[in-house]
Amino acid sequence: MSDQYKIANPEGVYFLTTTVVDWIDVFTRKEHALIVMNALKYCQEQKGLILHAYCLMPSHLHWIASAKPGCNLSGIIRDFKKFTSKEIVKNIIENPESRRDWMLKRFEYAGKFLQRVENYKFWQDNNQAKECVSVLFTRQKLEYIHNNPVEAMIVDEAENYVFSSAKDYSEGKGFLKIDLLF
Repeated sequence: MSDQYKIANPEGVYFLTTTVVDWIDVFTRKEHALIVMNALKYCQEQKGLILHAYCLMPSHLHWIASAKPGCNLSGIIRDFKKFTSKEIVKNIIENPESRRDWMLKRFEYAGKFLQRVENYKFWQDNNQAKECVSVLFTRQKLEYIHNNPVEAMIVDEAENYVFSSAKDYSEGKGFLKIDLLF
């Protein structure tokens, strides 16, 4: 992985994009989206994740995050991806899903040539981690995250998207606890 995407500053706040392999629209199913939301909540409560913003789109998660002092954001992300990968694939295998065989073949092929992958590779390796070093950059990323479902024509107004922190930034209460940036 390129050094430009590594989490170099342990005290930094990072804009991240975590993407499903082949950009597969897995999170169109509520059950899969809830696995991600509950895992983020667990990471907040048990692993030291500080979540500043997020938006779970059909094939990827945009988030702005940092870690509590003494905690490691890279480790939190690694554990989050490992857990959600296994749980979502398990859910796809065990529950009715019209695209089950196709998705499992894609996930299997994505991990086929990687020794560290046992059966299925769910997430792409790169998180596109970019440190939020200026107010301008951070505001741009925050606006981008929250407008993603509007641009995709999923909702008319960002704060109406359930799997997003946009409601928190418009004085409401969203799905997860957010540490507001501004």
